[in-house]
Amino acid sequence: MTYVITETCIDIKDGACAEVCPVDSIYEGGRMFYIHPDECINCGLCLSVCPVDAVSWEGDIAEAKKDYIAVNRDFFGPEVTNMGSPGGWEKSRSTALDHPVVAAHQPQSA
Repeated sequence: MTYVITETCIDIKDGACAEVCPVDSIYEGGRMFYIHPDECINCGLCLSVCPVDAVSWEGDIAEAKKDYIAVNRDFFGPEVTNMGSPGGWEKSRSTALDHPVVAAHQPQSA
């Protein structure tokens, strides 16, 4: 299990989560951040600093947000970015791409 970023990050992208991640497992998409499920070490720092409560532990995620488990995982696959497991985020790995669920989400403001 891992941590998951959900829809409250869309169009907010505060970035505090990515700044504190000790293994750089949080990657920047066009409208939100995504946690790489194979790179996350489950430390919970991202959860503790997110100002919009967008981060959830996969095992405790609300039923209405369970789709975001696949959204975070699939972001790295061939359907979206084809990043695979790059081994840690850096600015050059930011992308304007988003998972189709995120891309279709109604715009929201901070």
